[in-house]
Amino acid sequence: PAMPKRNLLLVFLTTVVCILAWMARDRGVHGRQFGEVVAAIERRYLAPVQPESLFAAAMEGVFAKLDEHSAFIADEERQALDAALDQEFGGVGLELAVDGRDDAIVVESPILHSPAWRAGIAAGERIVAIDGTSTRGMKLKEAVAALRGPPGTSVSITVGEQARVVPLDREIVRTESVLGDHRRPDGSWDWFVEGEPGIVHLRITSFGEHTLDELDQAIAAIDAAQKPRGVILDLRGNPGGLLSAAVAVSDRFLEEGVIVSTRGRQAAAGDRGETLDVRRATAGAVFADVPMVVLVDGLTASAGEIVAAALQDNRRATVVGSRSFGKGTVQSIVPLSDGRSLLKLTTSEYLRPSKANIHRREGGAEWGVSPEPHDEINPPAQTLEAVKAWRAARDIVPPPGAEAPDTTASAATLPRQIDPVLARAIDVLQ
Repeated sequence: PAMPKRNLLLVFLTTVVCILAWMARDRGVHGRQFGEVVAAIERRYLAPVQPESLFAAAMEGVFAKLDEHSAFIADEERQALDAALDQEFGGVGLELAVDGRDDAIVVESPILHSPAWRAGIAAGERIVAIDGTSTRGMKLKEAVAALRGPPGTSVSITVGEQARVVPLDREIVRTESVLGDHRRPDGSWDWFVEGEPGIVHLRITSFGEHTLDELDQAIAAIDAAQKPRGVILDLRGNPGGLLSAAVAVSDRFLEEGVIVSTRGRQAAAGDRGETLDVRRATAGAVFADVPMVVLVDGLTASAGEIVAAALQDNRRATVVGSRSFGKGTVQSIVPLSDGRSLLKLTTSEYLRPSKANIHRREGGAEWGVSPEPHDEINPPAQTLEAVKAWRAARDIVPPPGAEAPDTTASAATLPRQIDPVLARAIDVLQ
């Protein structure tokens, strides 16, 4: 039987009061007062008010007093955050996009070894229905939510003008965070820059649970192929992720030295007597005698900036590109008792090995990670869009059994000619 509305309201009020009482800590009177306010609204306000809308408004008000990176996260948002950090989710393995011409849902790329990939669904195909429901007018996030679900459950998608119906069983699908220069016919990565013998191109798109393992696998494949004469670590567009993963990745390339220092509430408030939490590199570094370049741009943030700053300050790598975003705070995840929601709270900030600030504050001149002046490159928007489209085409996972691509392409399509930032990195290494 359905729970009475009165009981639902009590559950809602209890949740709100518990959250606010926790945030108010020993000032429990605020939590009680808030409960009284909501109860009065429920009894006396002229028009009925949905408890959920009051709760959402309360959370918006609370977190408006904090920084932009703290938030209350529930339901679909929590699932998306978990999937991003865990690098896995229950689904069929399709990266989707919206066709700007007619708002149709299209396949950007299948994920290698996923159910959709094994079923032969290819990049560019249109998803016209999901479980018989037309995708016309469907938002992208709605299509993604419809395809995801518990492993072992089924979903059918209707593809293309021929309305081909493809039944799929959901599985745990793992997403990649360490990418190479281009795909081979079997979907694996070629780690060397096309047209530049011996130059390695490692792209890290985010820092999740499996990033370090992926990096180690890439390093093993590179070592098995040949000794590189230069390494490019590409962090452009990397929004960050797990601090632990950023520290571990930095450690792979450093023999010694400080990676990052973090300071918490008391130190940030002015108590400089508190000891910083300093993360240091451990002995042993990969490609130790190979020159290295790190690529950053205005979208490189947080954990991506930690890695770039660590390699720059320890003089392990030259930084090329444009100044990074400037997010130098660490968010802690606080699960709530309902099991469906959590708090993301800024609890500390980090400093680069030089002790310089990374976080961008209003009026501050020192923030982010910047290349040396002669290595700073800011391509125009038109060039960036061309690079993005060219890169996306190279990243597409080919269907099973695909033939090797034609290698007689013009030199004008090689990375050096398309991507000016990558070209500068190659010149630095040479």
